Amino acid sequence: MERTQFATRVEDDQAEIFRETTRRLGTTPADAIRVFIYSFNECGGFPYDVRLRDPVSVEPFEDETEATDFATRMALEAMR
Repeated sequence: MERTQFATRVEDDQAEIFRETTRRLGTTPADAIRVFIYSFNECGGFPYDVRLRDPVSVEPFEDETEATDFATRMALEAMR
């Protein structure tokens, strides 16, 4: 079976939180990403609810940093 490598960039502090959280869970960052991909594929999308809180008042992000910060906060909340 052939394999594909994925790469992404995140802020250093977020990467450290991710590494520490996976360590505390007894797994690795690579395994956590692998689990997400398999779950995503099995569910046909995100393996958790993705929805707008109030679709009437949604405004676009100012830039990629703001979008990344938002996604990070949501992911950390979902892990609690």
